[in-house]
Amino acid sequence: MTPDTLEALHRSRSVDLYHLTLVLDRLLSDPRRILEVRTQLHVGQAVRFVDHRSNTAELAMRSGRVVDLQDRHAVVRDDALRQNWKLPYVAIEPGPVDPGERADEPPPTPPPKPTRESFRAGDRVSFDDRHLQPRIGVITRVNAQTATIDCDGQRWRVSFQLLRHVRDV
Repeated sequence: MTPDTLEALHRSRSVDLYHLTLVLDRLLSDPRRILEVRTQLHVGQAVRFVDHRSNTAELAMRSGRVVDLQDRHAVVRDDALRQNWKLPYVAIEPGPVDPGERADEPPPTPPPKPTRESFRAGDRVSFDDRHLQPRIGVITRVNAQTATIDCDGQRWRVSFQLLRHVRDV
């Protein structure tokens, strides 16, 4: 911001400054403006961002890397201070994208949870009991939401999502 602009703002009436604040808030919260920045960002990307903690009238920029992308904010890790900053997208300036720099790969999708259709009476299965001890047994009955398992003479009712098939090798 130029010194002339700052001086003009100092001379302005409080009502005019408040009106200017309302207009700027509307402009900064415009979804198109947010999407413009967000579409250029990915996790791990080097960026520059506005240091809102700076007490000077000058625009203070810091550099960091994107840690997380949220709905209206991004979390950026400051390179110098090693601190995370939660910033609105409009306060972030995406850096040039290096060809060698790429986003962290998303974690692989977990396999689907087993359902009732995955098991039949007579199947050999394993599960962890309430004390986290592994148990191996045979399904004796299939109910609507649980299976009855015979493990060493004990009967257990276990949800299908906790069961794992045991394969003989």
